[in-house]
Amino acid sequence: MTDRRPFLYDAHVALGAKIVPFGGWEMPLQYATGTVGEHLACRNDAVVFDVSHLGTVRCDGPGMFDVLQETLTNDLRKVEPGRAQYTHLLNHDGFVVDDIIVWWVGDNEFDVMPNASNTSGVTEALPGVDVTGERCILAIQGPNARAKVAAVDQRFADVGRFRVTRFDYEGVEVRVAGTGYTGEEGLEIAVPNEAAEALLAKLVDADITPAGLGARDTLRLEAALPLYGHELTLSSTTLEAKLGWVLGWDKETFRGRKAVEDERDRGPSRLLTGLIVEGRQPLRDGGDVLIDGTNVGTLSSGNFSPVLQCGIGMGLLRGAPDVNTPATVALRGREISATITPLPFVRKAK
Repeated sequence: MTDRRPFLYDAHVALGAKIVPFGGWEMPLQYATGTVGEHLACRNDAVVFDVSHLGTVRCDGPGMFDVLQETLTNDLRKVEPGRAQYTHLLNHDGFVVDDIIVWWVGDNEFDVMPNASNTSGVTEALPGVDVTGERCILAIQGPNARAKVAAVDQRFADVGRFRVTRFDYEGVEVRVAGTGYTGEEGLEIAVPNEAAEALLAKLVDADITPAGLGARDTLRLEAALPLYGHELTLSSTTLEAKLGWVLGWDKETFRGRKAVEDERDRGPSRLLTGLIVEGRQPLRDGGDVLIDGTNVGTLSSGNFSPVLQCGIGMGLLRGAPDVNTPATVALRGREISATITPLPFVRKAK
């Protein structure tokens, strides 16, 4: 099957993007600045990503709160209309079908945001409408993101962290959330396709650097944010990923609750763990992690950290190894010395 092109495909090509397949889409990997340059621009200034490949399942109507509350793990009673919430969709065995951001737009109106390849799984679990093809999502991230986006429209900059709002912009309704996936401050704008190219051009004109999926991945890894298909899969759990705070134990039920309760009572068999190397050798997913010669798991993600200037990686490891424990990563016929390290690797700019 041919990968889908985002609505802004031609605009990305005009900006010099290198296009690669990702999650069933043809998406920008990097622009002329390059992945490392885009990464550092996000850590030190501001960048804009096109994340239109992510899904939007619009769940509107009476009773929708109850449906989401009974299906997804987090407790919507912790928030209110005008807020966003991170949550998980589990199967009945307690494994992760997807990790999701819910934008609570109005009283009975929710935009459920799944990962690119999982939108169909969410529409099967929830009575929503897939509106992914009708809008683009532009993520502006970095310590200067709000200051720079204010030059385009102050209302974008005014959206607080994990807040959600909507307003008329250039004759169309935009929905804006104070969310992102880089470990930095920022916001995400859902804009109808017909206004997306003009908005992207204004953001670039405001000296916001275009950034691709390469930088998005290295940024989320430095921030120790899980990626579906890596740290979160149909063979891993919320508790293994140290994300137990998204489990709404105070509500009556959610899908997979019994299995997760059993896991909680016995304790997860693996835990998300960080590793760091002294040199510039990047770690990669699939590398076996050994401690005292014993295989304790496999790296789920790994790369070179542009901020730390060394290799970093994460994996679901058995035995809960202590911080500063020496380890070896067996990768493509090589053995790389590493050390267990606290997560996240890099914290956001002050």
